[in-house]
Amino acid sequence: MALMLMTLVLPGSAQLVAGNRKVGRTAIRIWFVSAIAIVLTLAVGLLWHELLFYLVSNTVLLGLLRFALMLVAIGWAGLFMDAWRIGQPLSLAIQHRRAAVGLNGVLCLSVAGSLLFGAHLVGVQRDFMLTMFGGNHVTDAHDGRFNVLLLGGDSGAGRWGLRPDSMTVASIDAKTGRTVLIALPRNMENFPFRKGTVMDEQFPDGFDADYLNGVSTWAGDNTELFPKSENPGVDATIMAIEGITGLRINYWAMVNLEGFKDLVDAVGGVTLNVRSPIPVGGLGSDVTGYIQPGVRKLNGHDTLWFARARDGSDDYSRMARQKCVMNAMLNQISPQVAISNFEKIAKASSAMISTDIPASEVDTFMQLALKAKGQKVSTLSLVPPMIVTSQPDIGLIHRKVKEAIARADGTAPAPTKARSHSGDVVTGGSVGSLHDGYAANQSDDLGAAC
Repeated sequence: MALMLMTLVLPGSAQLVAGNRKVGRTAIRIWFVSAIAIVLTLAVGLLWHELLFYLVSNTVLLGLLRFALMLVAIGWAGLFMDAWRIGQPLSLAIQHRRAAVGLNGVLCLSVAGSLLFGAHLVGVQRDFMLTMFGGNHVTDAHDGRFNVLLLGGDSGAGRWGLRPDSMTVASIDAKTGRTVLIALPRNMENFPFRKGTVMDEQFPDGFDADYLNGVSTWAGDNTELFPKSENPGVDATIMAIEGITGLRINYWAMVNLEGFKDLVDAVGGVTLNVRSPIPVGGLGSDVTGYIQPGVRKLNGHDTLWFARARDGSDDYSRMARQKCVMNAMLNQISPQVAISNFEKIAKASSAMISTDIPASEVDTFMQLALKAKGQKVSTLSLVPPMIVTSQPDIGLIHRKVKEAIARADGTAPAPTKARSHSGDVVTGGSVGSLHDGYAANQSDDLGAAC
């Protein structure tokens, strides 16, 4: 029993004392090298987070770590068996022999099982990185900011992703993580595309074939115009977003809104301030209930309906509520929550999101996300009453986008007069109204507006 306990505390020590000393020395050296490497990595990682982010996003290193954990599990189990052998169990009384076998079995299975489970989690992370982040084109920040287009669409066989119902540009400061969410309404018409693009050549006077969320469908019906594109619909939508906002998009991410509820459930729910009853259902089906007002923790199903409900409301109120969900997810999902629910999050995310962010850039965005958690999030929604969606003033939009980013950067003063929201009336679950605008759609502090 002493030899087996020695193996638990210092693998190889039992062999060094009473067995094959060469095996013991090799095991102890491996143990000390591994322990020193782990301690140094954690110590450096606490001071330099980029190292940890790099390690958990590099698929080659993850593959090597998984293989190493499996080898260590097998080797450590072998040391336990050898420690039991050199303890001469057959010389013991039957009761002692049974106790030794039981102890050896518990220690062997516990240690090897823990290491193999660790190897499984590393494999999950590696598969997640390979499945999720398949892009291979790395782009630098534009004017000091990464602009990521977030697209949301309802699920359905052959449907989700074809007509995105939610379009938001997350403009992220490349150094501080300070984020501005710029939302575009799906029903915008007669907008230009970025100059020099194939869509600009097709619609030099503006897109008059459909709404903004129909650009993707139009491109899908005319794929011959995008011979080198893997996602013509997304690429065409990006050309439109760039033409409307004046920003250059670095990357995009498509979110399956139906699968979004699985992610919320994976992290244990999201706490939101429900300002008025939110209908569950509608959108062509019967309303089956309501999410009641109050500060409450919502599960995935209710969070999804909080974000998508439009019955008795309008698109712009829904856009405001979606910004509140984004802000809550950013601030409430901590590294501790992510680690404790890692496997469920990875599974939900793989089914929920597709993106062109390369795996090599994941560590950069992980670092920016942690920085963003401690800061205010600004919002600008290109909706009425500021913008007439049927005939948008593109010059005005470009100025408003620049002003919002400048205020977030601290290079422009905040507005001298706060926007009026009809005495903070709540319409459709959001502070404000269609006439005066919704607070969460245009704010320098999204958390306060929610």
